[in-house]
Order: sequence, then structure tokens, then C-alpha cells
Amino acid sequence: MRPTRAMLAVVTSAALLATAAGCDSATTEDTAATILIAADLELSGSGASVGTAYKNALELKRDQLNAVPGGPRIELDIKDNRSDSKLSAQNITQFANNSNVAALITGACAQCVTESLETITARKLPTISLSPSSDVVLPVTERQFIFKLASNPDHNASALVSEIASSDIDRFALVTTTDPYGENMRETITNEARNADMTKVGDRPIAPGDAEVDTAVAQLVALAPDALVVGALPDRAQEVAVSARKAGFDGPIFFDAAAAGDLFLSGEAQKASDGATMVFSQTLTIDEVIANTPAKASRAAWFSDYTSRFGTYYGPSSFAADAVQLIVNGVQRAGGTNGDALRGAIETSQMDGITGPIRLTPTNHSGLMPQTLVVLVADSGRWHLKA
Repeated sequence: MRPTRAMLAVVTSAALLATAAGCDSATTEDTAATILIAADLELSGSGASVGTAYKNALELKRDQLNAVPGGPRIELDIKDNRSDSKLSAQNITQFANNSNVAALITGACAQCVTESLETITARKLPTISLSPSSDVVLPVTERQFIFKLASNPDHNASALVSEIASSDIDRFALVTTTDPYGENMRETITNEARNADMTKVGDRPIAPGDAEVDTAVAQLVALAPDALVVGALPDRAQEVAVSARKAGFDGPIFFDAAAAGDLFLSGEAQKASDGATMVFSQTLTIDEVIANTPAKASRAAWFSDYTSRFGTYYGPSSFAADAVQLIVNGVQRAGGTNGDALRGAIETSQMDGITGPIRLTPTNHSGLMPQTLVVLVADSGRWHLKA
């Protein structure tokens, strides 16, 4: 039996209380009564769809936590970087100069983090990036104050290649973006495919912004691959699918986790993506799952609350919600917002998040576990769990 909304509300309140307190909390009288979290997001420009979903999630999670009696008050300071790493650097400098900011959350832009590394480190500002690129946290020795909550390239590649191989596909073509995440995916997919004795017939990079993709995609289609693999953020991934169908490709399309966006597909993307496969968190389709554990019930409640407020569900929203929870848990474990203490608390966090299980260690600053990923299939205009 699926839980009712009233049941979900009870579970959500209990879960928020439990996670806010932390099972190994070391709260002291110095614990902050107010936690100010800064956020540098892509609210306009090429990354706006993901950035807006992150903003929505941050505000929803803030409201949920502030409704819990006895907890700290959460405040947000959100700035738009316009999908521009230079403007992002200015935003992050302003945040760093505000001594009241406890922690920083950044969006999908990897360069926005790496180009502000010196500022973040000097300020000792614990930062959680929502970028899928592994560059934001590697090498860990040079990124002590930076953590990551988003899909991981190596996990994505392993899950995708395993799914492709199980479909008896030997030859594939690859499209990735010309940004740090695209480079991560090109390397990891190529290596995983080689280990699985699969043949990559070709790959083409596409710009992450608004440039046309038809030429690059048509060149790959001309190589007659059995399948097309796409590593890109949601809007670009859908553009690639549409271009591939227009170029005459009628084979299967496989999206990596970075392509996850709206639960529902519409317009040309709906037709182009019908039958496509994607790896992502089960939370995107949690409405198809029986919520028979507290973690699943919390995810179902988040899905319901986000959909109720914003009209539809957006997959990566859970990354932002989990980032807020990690910071709040960290402040309570650290006994306050001292940068070194908060970094240490976040660095040893374990949590059953909305996205999935999260485990951080001093040598692993990318928290999502590989078992977070499941296989999804597009059918009739929305994503479903693969049967």
C-alpha cells in the first residue's frame, strides 16, 4: 500500500527531526541559532533550468526545516551567476567576505568552483557543489573545503555500459559537452566500454551552451552506431536526441545521470526520447515505488511536496535538498559554524538522503553512493522505473 499524504507528512516531520539532530550529534551551547547558507546558482543563461530547480529545492528545504520546532533557523542568500564563471567568482568573493555565511552551495557549473578555489580555501568556507564533474573535488588534498552532491562520472559510466552490454549492443557513438563534466564522461565511458569489449565508433563534443548540435550528431549517425550515448545536462541532452532522430537515427539512446531533469517530457523531446534509457536516482520515479522504509517514505514525501509547490518534479532537486541537510547536520555536530570544525563534520557525514545513501570521508568528498543509480526508461512522455 502506498502511504497517504498525511502519512508522508508525519514521516517527513520525523525524518527532519532525526536528520537535523544527527545520530551522532555533538551539539553544544554554541551551536548556531541561525544558519546562513549562501548559494551561487545558474538562474539565467544556459544552465538556468537546472539552476532554477536547485533554487526551488533550497527554498522548499529551508521552509521544511524552519517548520520543525526547536531546530535552528535556516536563512538563504542566493545569487545568480548567469551561467558565467567570472560573475560566479564575484558572487563567491562577496559570500566569503560575509562572516555570517556558514557554508556555500554552488550549482552545476564546475568551473565556478575550481576558479574560486583560492577564495574558498582562504576563507575556510565549507562548500557543497551540485556539479556532476569530479573536477570539483579532485584532488581532495587541494580541495579540503569542497564537497560534491551530484551524480559521479565513474558511477554513471559503469552503470550505463553495464546496461548497454546487457542489451547486446556492441557499437555505440558518444556525445558529450566541452566542459569538465563532458571530459570526465568521455574518459570514463571510453574506459568502461574498452573493458567490456565494446566498440566506440566515434565521439563528438558539443558546446554546453546554445550552439547548434545538428552537425556533430549527424556525423555520428553517419557512422551507423547501434546506440547513441549522451553525456550532457538535461536541455542539451534532449537537443541531441531530437537531432539524432532528425538525422535518421532510429536506434536506442542512452542518457547518463546528468541528463535527468523534468519527470515529464514534452514537445519534440517526448517523441525523440521515447524508449530511451537513463541511469539516475530512484527518487525521480519514487511515485512508482512502495514506500516501505523510512528513507523511501521521506523521498516520496519530498517528491510530493516539490510537485505540489512547483507543478512537476525535477530530478536533481534532491541534490540541493540533501546539501542543505548535510550543512545543518554538520553545524549541529560541529557545535557551531567554525569553518574548520564544520568542514570536519561534513567530511565524516553519513546520511540516507533524499537522493539516496550519502557517505563522505576524508579521502572521498563526493558523497553519493553508486547504489543510488537505477535504470529508467522513457515511455508515453515520462520517465519510469525499468521493469
